[in-house]
Amino acid sequence: MKTAQDKLRVDELRIHFNNQPGLTVSDITKFYRSKEPAVKKTTLNWRIYNLIQKGVLTRIGRGKFTLGEGISYCPEVTTNQISLFKELKTAFPFISICIWSTSVINEFMLHQPGRHFHLIEVEKEGIESLFYFLKEKNMPVYMNPTAELIRRYVLSENEPWIIKPLVSESPTQEISGITTITIEKMLVDIFCDTVLFSAQQGSEMDQIFNEAFEKFAINESKMLRYASRRRKKIELDRYLNKISKYRQ
Repeated sequence: MKTAQDKLRVDELRIHFNNQPGLTVSDITKFYRSKEPAVKKTTLNWRIYNLIQKGVLTRIGRGKFTLGEGISYCPEVTTNQISLFKELKTAFPFISICIWSTSVINEFMLHQPGRHFHLIEVEKEGIESLFYFLKEKNMPVYMNPTAELIRRYVLSENEPWIIKPLVSESPTQEISGITTITIEKMLVDIFCDTVLFSAQQGSEMDQIFNEAFEKFAINESKMLRYASRRRKKIELDRYLNKISKYRQ
């Protein structure tokens, strides 16, 4: 009699989907029903859950998976960002800071923006102190700029820095000693902030989301939790249901 472990057919599953970059619930259902035509949907759901727990599958979207752990996203960080982060953490050791650049979005975009800017996200109570600290260093820095300010001044700078509030419980990661974005944070920020990320809206945003889910393992639950912190969970959930990558 086969054990529950045997019924997962892990080796057969890996061979069957070896050359397939992504697989859906429908793909997995067809695979198991080709072996066991009468297998129940509840049993299939249990098997998928167990395959995820064992690391055989990684969820990369709604009803979409990849074999193995998938590829984690690590945005590029520059030497300037690293040195500035260390300087800021020395001056403000007890404040959470996240640094990244909009240039990292380019790899997901069809139309490349001519300009990009660096972002420094910091806890609300430290925004003004950090702003004046950087102004004293004669850096082109702007604090929570409006759309008009971005259009008239920020985009004319060569390497502008924008300071904005760091949302509590933002999904971040450490790379080369600095705190920077995860792919979940990047996508949610683009979705929520239409002013700062005006170049990434509309069909370009669809392109970014689709490309990101095609290339990397993305934790959708983490995205929705963060979107909830930004009070956009329902809207993001609807959007994820709408774009084609999430259709089973």
